[in-house]
Amino acid sequence: MGTFNRLHLIRQVDLLTLKLFVSAVEEQQIGLAAIRENIAASTATKRIQDLEDIAGVKLLERGPKGVAPSQAGTVLLRYVRRIFDNLDDMRAEIASFTEGIRGELTVASARSIIVPFIARELGEFKREYPLVEFVVREVENAGIVQAVARGEADIGVFAVTHELDLSGVDVTPYRTDRLVAVVPQGHQLSKQSSVSFADLLNENLIVVHAMRGAVRVASRRLGIEFEPRHNVSSAGVAVSLVEAGFGVTIQPECLVSHELFSRVSVVELAEPWAVRRIHIAMPRGREQNPIARALVHQLLDQPADESAE
Repeated sequence: MGTFNRLHLIRQVDLLTLKLFVSAVEEQQIGLAAIRENIAASTATKRIQDLEDIAGVKLLERGPKGVAPSQAGTVLLRYVRRIFDNLDDMRAEIASFTEGIRGELTVASARSIIVPFIARELGEFKREYPLVEFVVREVENAGIVQAVARGEADIGVFAVTHELDLSGVDVTPYRTDRLVAVVPQGHQLSKQSSVSFADLLNENLIVVHAMRGAVRVASRRLGIEFEPRHNVSSAGVAVSLVEAGFGVTIQPECLVSHELFSRVSVVELAEPWAVRRIHIAMPRGREQNPIARALVHQLLDQPADESAE
């Protein structure tokens, strides 16, 4: 590594890289930070390595359970958080000089999308447009598109499935996520690099209510009518049952926090439908709400997937 060069830092390090560094510290894993910031894991690793080269010192300590800030990284973290706090203050002060956009906006989405993705984006939008009143509706995936089509929501953010009727909405791709298998530590499946859905059906499969439709469709493709033994409505409950040895479950990767890695095993689900494509829905044939347009623009103003690098 070289020595610290202030001018080189200003010219070469962008805000995304600094934000990615903060996310890596908070998530304790570069891969989860990449999901949070919607870029490829390889790109995230390269950006942080480049940041360390510019700083001339190791900023993250790597270990088998993830990453943690080094002494130098802790100093950088303090200053970077101050930078982002100042940016938020600046945005709020500038907004106070103008009326800005005002009105009410209703957003419908599912918990598995709100928690890891849009909650933070909605918070940033709210700070930028303080006169906007938000109504956030937590809806099961199948009901999100219906809410938008019926005019009960201005925007819906949902996971695409083949049975959804999209005739009443216009949709735009937002981001992708993966479904993974969560199994008890020491389980025979935990030793495999990937598992199939058929492998999981041979176990006691714990299915969260929101995923029952997808699981039933996948089961029928195998000629099986599946009925879960346990009825749970949250990912946290499902993972707790897995940890207690009741069975296995399927969860979006973005909901599996780093702390769970020491309690359960996460294995790749090798199925085409394990790629979760998340889209934004807006009403078709009606004049778009200007607030909704502004929010969609912000949601889509994400760094491009730079996996080609």
